[in-house]
Amino acid sequence: MKHIKKYGLFLAFAWPQWTVASEIDVTMHYVGPTDGQVWLGVQQGIEEANLQGGFLGQKYQVKVVEPNELESTNVETVVLLATDDDYIMKVAQSDKFAAIPVINLISSSDALRDVCLPNLLHVTPSESMRADALAQWQEKNSDKPAKVQSWHEDFVKFAASQLNNRFEKNQGEEMTDDAWAGWAGTKMVADSVVQTMQYDAAFMLNHLKNDLVFDGQKGDNTNFRENGQLRQILLMVDNDNKIVAEAPLRGFEGGLDSLGKVTCK
Repeated sequence: MKHIKKYGLFLAFAWPQWTVASEIDVTMHYVGPTDGQVWLGVQQGIEEANLQGGFLGQKYQVKVVEPNELESTNVETVVLLATDDDYIMKVAQSDKFAAIPVINLISSSDALRDVCLPNLLHVTPSESMRADALAQWQEKNSDKPAKVQSWHEDFVKFAASQLNNRFEKNQGEEMTDDAWAGWAGTKMVADSVVQTMQYDAAFMLNHLKNDLVFDGQKGDNTNFRENGQLRQILLMVDNDNKIVAEAPLRGFEGGLDSLGKVTCK
């Protein structure tokens, strides 16, 4: 077992007594803005992936692609999208990307989940997940307004405070919902490479859909539902910007699956 501490990130690795035959170079392709929170989240995920992968002979990079150039781009592992819904659908329905994981980072559209495309995965919570979280809160707290967020700069449980600290130190801003989504979409791919030592797109798609073990710093290992939505805790935040609860709230059946649609039916 080898322990490394750097930039406030504690990592512990255990690997078999063999050396990596050749270096693994993983390129993730990204379409979206190259400023703002989602991009900073992607950058944070890549920085952490390279810190972790450096001890295993792995290198990670994100290649930014213009929307009109993606169809002619050689994608080996994954496509990360921070775009409008029409473009997400266009990419996910393209024959070229049928066996490639297409990860929606920021759109909460229920319509994108309802089509249940086998290669389309959604990191950010859906509209129906947010609505169910709010309904649970209102049922128990009818006199207390609150809004639903997927992340918060003051979240401390489940090592969230360490992620917030790393992000603010490295990116110079507090982490928001979009930043968490950018980080999670990038980091779950890198973590999967670490776990499997494979980065072929078809393998990655199957792994993400069926075998994902990813610590999103939100409690419980997150994984994807049949409709491509990532299961996750949501946060209830009051008008003073204070976290007042985590959804699903206690007393509601179904756990994480009490938030939003679960299947393709």
